[in-house]
Amino acid sequence: MMRILTVIGARPQFIKASVVSRAIQTEEAIEEIIVHTGQHFDANMSDVFFNQLDIPRPHYQLDIHGGGHGSMTGRMLEKLEAVMLEEKPDRVLVYGDTNSTLAGALAGAKLRIPVAHVEAGLRSFNRNMPEEINRILTDQVSDLLFCPTSSAVGNLEQEGFRNRLARVVQVGDVMQDAALFFAEHARCPKEVSVPGEFILATLHRAENTDDAGRLSSLVNALNQVHKNIAPVILPLHPRTRAAIQELGLDIKIKTIDPVGYLEMLWLLAHCGLVMTDSGGLQKEAFFFGRACVTLRDQTEWVELVEIGANQLVGADAVAIFEAVKRHYGRNVEDNNSLYGGGDASVRIVETLIEEAQ
Repeated sequence: MMRILTVIGARPQFIKASVVSRAIQTEEAIEEIIVHTGQHFDANMSDVFFNQLDIPRPHYQLDIHGGGHGSMTGRMLEKLEAVMLEEKPDRVLVYGDTNSTLAGALAGAKLRIPVAHVEAGLRSFNRNMPEEINRILTDQVSDLLFCPTSSAVGNLEQEGFRNRLARVVQVGDVMQDAALFFAEHARCPKEVSVPGEFILATLHRAENTDDAGRLSSLVNALNQVHKNIAPVILPLHPRTRAAIQELGLDIKIKTIDPVGYLEMLWLLAHCGLVMTDSGGLQKEAFFFGRACVTLRDQTEWVELVEIGANQLVGADAVAIFEAVKRHYGRNVEDNNSLYGGGDASVRIVETLIEEAQ
């Protein structure tokens, strides 16, 4: 029996883990121990996902959140090490690019437990982003790197992984697995009046919320789009809400509380465009045939920009307005199965079993 210790802590990781954990449960040869760091602790950002996605309840809830990146990562590292010493797993499994990802990978590597990284090889090439640092360091200490795309594989080859003992495997994207699996269960957010036509927006990256100039420009752009093109619905992240209030910005679009994954899928399926600074939502827009305007200067999902499904606009209000006007209502198609077609979780579990033999 192989024992895998899975570390999750943030909303996108709950979604990714849901489909991989489902695939793990079909294999008698694997026992999974789930550890929730607590990085997303608000009920709307955390508990609702376990309830909706039927993810097994975590064996450990570390309740670590708040503080700076170093403080948060350090506290996670300390507690995760203790859990690993107690559970003695055969492998650690981490997802994405959060502080939880890095802490899980470091704790495993320092205890000489093999680490597998789901979404390995992604690069925005902007080291001012904490997520970029987390990605790079996690890949460096992992021995099994599950890449979602060929460009991610190429990034690792450029960094010399071909000459290392680490195994690089292109498996596809588990987010596509989740989107396809849960699409039929999508539901309209309760107690929210949704207009017939609307734009779905999200805004939460530190590069935007922690920069007063960028945030002011983005709010202005959202207001202009809402007034002149189509109503904008923004599930408002707690950090963004606090930053907007602190700056005294007048946001005139329709803001709602953060929604569950099934409600987000419904909004994606019914919107005319996505505006976001999220990494995952750029792909989810594509899965549902929606064009995306990305409120960042770089993206790790370069293939979407290359095929014209996604346009990078940064925080320039004029560029944002023009891009939205150009892409609103446009459908995009996945003609080349960019993200694997929905079998990534099965490929991951098959590879984990191969490595254990």
